[in-house]
Amino acid sequence: MREQYADIIVDISHEKLDKSFQYRVPPHLRDRLEPGMCVQIPFGNGNRLIKGYVLAVGDECKFDPARTKELLGIAEKDADATGRMVALAAWIRQNYGSTMIQALKTVLPAKKTVKKQEKRFVEVRMNREELRSLLGESLRKKQPAKARLLTALLEQWEETAGAIPYQWITGKLNVAAGTVNSLEKAGAIRVVTTEQFRNPVRFSEEAARERRRLSPDQQHIVDAVLGDFDEGNPGTYLIHGITGSGKTEVYMELVEGVLKRGKQAIVLIPEIALTYQTLLRFYRRFGDRVSILNSTLSPGEKYDQCERAKRGEIDVIIGPRSALFTPFPNIGLIVMDEEHEGSYKSESTPKYHARETAMEVARLHGASVVLGSATPSLESYYRAKRGEYKLFTLRERLTGGSLPAVYTVDLREELKSGNRSIFSVKLQELLADRLGRGQQSMLFLNRRGYAGFVSCRACGEVMKCPHCDVSLAEHRDGRLVCHYCGYSQPKPKLCPKCGSRYILGFRAGTQQIEEKLRELFPGVRTLRMDGDTTKTKDSYEKILSAFANEEADVLIGTQMIVKGHDFPKVTLVGILAADLSLSAADYRAGERTFQLLTQAVGRAGRGAAAGEAVIQTYQPEHYAVTRAAKQDYEGFYQEEVLYRELGGYPPAAHMLAVQIFAAEEPAGAELAGKLADAVRGEGAAVLGPAAASIGKINDIYRFVFYVKHEDYGQLVRVKDQLEELLLRWQLGNGQVQFDFDPMHCL
Repeated sequence: MREQYADIIVDISHEKLDKSFQYRVPPHLRDRLEPGMCVQIPFGNGNRLIKGYVLAVGDECKFDPARTKELLGIAEKDADATGRMVALAAWIRQNYGSTMIQALKTVLPAKKTVKKQEKRFVEVRMNREELRSLLGESLRKKQPAKARLLTALLEQWEETAGAIPYQWITGKLNVAAGTVNSLEKAGAIRVVTTEQFRNPVRFSEEAARERRRLSPDQQHIVDAVLGDFDEGNPGTYLIHGITGSGKTEVYMELVEGVLKRGKQAIVLIPEIALTYQTLLRFYRRFGDRVSILNSTLSPGEKYDQCERAKRGEIDVIIGPRSALFTPFPNIGLIVMDEEHEGSYKSESTPKYHARETAMEVARLHGASVVLGSATPSLESYYRAKRGEYKLFTLRERLTGGSLPAVYTVDLREELKSGNRSIFSVKLQELLADRLGRGQQSMLFLNRRGYAGFVSCRACGEVMKCPHCDVSLAEHRDGRLVCHYCGYSQPKPKLCPKCGSRYILGFRAGTQQIEEKLRELFPGVRTLRMDGDTTKTKDSYEKILSAFANEEADVLIGTQMIVKGHDFPKVTLVGILAADLSLSAADYRAGERTFQLLTQAVGRAGRGAAAGEAVIQTYQPEHYAVTRAAKQDYEGFYQEEVLYRELGGYPPAAHMLAVQIFAAEEPAGAELAGKLADAVRGEGAAVLGPAAASIGKINDIYRFVFYVKHEDYGQLVRVKDQLEELLLRWQLGNGQVQFDFDPMHCL
């Protein structure tokens, strides 16, 4: 029988997570060890007994077999949250491609040296008679500082229960630390120090517990999810609810249900901008048992929230995808709001998706996963249609109101009529009406995908690849390039469809829109929310709360303003340049456009007053635009999924993007060609290689090729094959990256 060897990591909390140790597996444990298991091992020269975690098991010994120690056994009682995280890291490494160390650093962020916050107070150790005697002695010896402290302790005995804050003694009483120490040595007092965790959640106590009565449809979802959980059959559920249908109320009821069962809950949101409103609603329901984790927190605040979660001081964590790795000991529910958002996919290695990773976390804990969106991702809806997820639908707004009336404006006709403004005539009329009524409006600039596509401003024609049916991107040398197959052509001087000279890209930003709006409506109060105005820690909350308090008439912003926000006074949404995301060089362009437009339209009319929306576009006939205007998700899905099936794109099939990085362009192109050739003929379709959409960054050349197959497992095997080749060729890990079902064109 061949020997087995286990890679063990010892101190996973250390900042330098870069070394594992190999141990021989004893015969009675062969084929029993799995990643994440806690084991006992002899360590160091003295062979002291310590615990470690299994990273991987194999039959190859990396060192001298004669000097390789044998692990002692499985630590059955120590299969804790840490072990689950190690197992999760192994799963991420296998399914998304990375080193084990990269995966561990993702799920177990390395501890940084963070100064702990401490709270000190003085506790009385004598009775009153003894304190009075000591006070008399201090007065006789003319020790005024000691006498002040003893007098204060006697005077405030009842009020403070014999304990006074240390800071009050040294500050208000002006008593030196030496005096306090002398009384402590005399046995009169004791200085007690307690660790105090930072809490980034700051709301006034007047925020009452909030609870609304659920509709029958909402209650049905809650009963079904909790019923499955109680029967020991937790699953994955998709809630498809129109904007304003009360998905958050369902989430909160589910969270309350799992909390009553002694579990914890993670609520994922796609944008930091959504944190304030979401947190406020959950805080009103659950109080200080709720906290947050996101990139705006200081290292100390992040560390403390993880410690609070471990110690059971909080039950609910809210945050973007990284909050998924909160070290709760017993997770019962993971909610993924706005599950369609691309920000749930990591853009750095390992390029995991929070949706599938949440399902693995739930499997490790025996928890439920609830996905929610007004515009579900095609992947989730496709799986729900196939019965892999349970599908629930909410079709009515909680307020009883109807969806907004939507007007689609053809910008080609605006140009023909002489209107060269970024605001159509219809939008100008409706803005003037809202300003006159004292109602609020939102202007959404759809900037996604604007970087390089080229279109005709006269007829709306977009320059597309004849082989991939995605738009061509404009490079600095004037050529138009497809970033999937490498096809290129010179940029035409005249539109091939109508002969117009107006062939160009779109260039406009929120600042220019704000300036134009003020020119049209002098005195209009505006707020702007984009990358420039949200750089500081509290900027999101300040802008959103100011708009909620009606300190502005119009909120102008990019996609961050249209996701999940609820402003009852907003009765008009204007969508500027809907075509920008529609014409991106990406097979997901139609889906992203439909989602953005639907979400944007849904911001209007969420209060008592009816809402209206204006979609300005050069392609009013495109199915993504027409379906979004009607809020017709099912119709859009049926049309879009047909294109995906015909083209072999997710969710009908899966894609693996292989990115190659090289300091020299010829070497990068050669390596990309070798790797692509190595996996051709394996039953999978290979597209490329070609230069990446941005061919060079920081003097590093970038290439990419795509592998498509219906079976995700086959793509994992392709990844494994390429990793073996890279290891055999002794190439560094940094030269190649893997991205499964990429969210963007690479």
